[in-house]
Amino acid sequence: MEDNLIVERLGHVLVLTLNRPRKLNAMDSALYERLIEELRGADQDDEIRAVVVRGAGTSFCTGADTGEFAELTPDNTERVEYRAGLTYGLHKTIPEISKPVIAAIHGYAVGGGCGLALACDITIASANVRMGYPEIKHGLVAAVVMANLTKQLGRKAGFELVASGRLVHADEAERMGMVTRVVPEGEEFTEAMKIAETLAGQVPMSLQATKRLFHAVADLPLAEGLVRGREANEEMREYRAQALKEFGASVKATQAG
Repeated sequence: MEDNLIVERLGHVLVLTLNRPRKLNAMDSALYERLIEELRGADQDDEIRAVVVRGAGTSFCTGADTGEFAELTPDNTERVEYRAGLTYGLHKTIPEISKPVIAAIHGYAVGGGCGLALACDITIASANVRMGYPEIKHGLVAAVVMANLTKQLGRKAGFELVASGRLVHADEAERMGMVTRVVPEGEEFTEAMKIAETLAGQVPMSLQATKRLFHAVADLPLAEGLVRGREANEEMREYRAQALKEFGASVKATQAG
């Protein structure tokens, strides 16, 4: 049986490859469960300092596996709630874990796949990417994924995407802020790994504190965000010496090995 998620450790980087290429990596419940499990595991693993998510085959991810929709009926509320909870859980997990998550996307990244790409901390896109939320064309609503969309795009641009269901090419996605940068076709994973390895080379405690603070202040009013920043500054002064000492010992151990 084909593994729906390929898990690889490349140094201090965990690579998670969505592996349902015949379905363009559409996500069923089992894949959602695996992805959440691996992300949470990475957060508890001191050897992992960054995570890269990519898709096997011709596309990154085409969203939910519609093959499961037949059982998601009004009279099967338990199953409906569980399935929605998986989408919610994935989007909640990515900003909550302390390790940066980088998406390397190509081909189609639509629906839940577009939502996953936007949920990651950094998103590197191939020039051949098509992104968007076509749910409305199928009588559906881009529901859970909309929270991230509204935070990362302007209201007018975001509403037009979900209301029209149109797909955008890589360059437009970059201009809209949906992706961090666009690279030539086929180079998205290489670029994502370069970034991941650079981040993995930072002092781990500082990198993790940076991600936590960034996501904490992103949704706060300015005055409250400044307070959180001041508190983090004070905390940093307390742990900086110990963090640098531990990081130096880790580097020496790696070189000796």
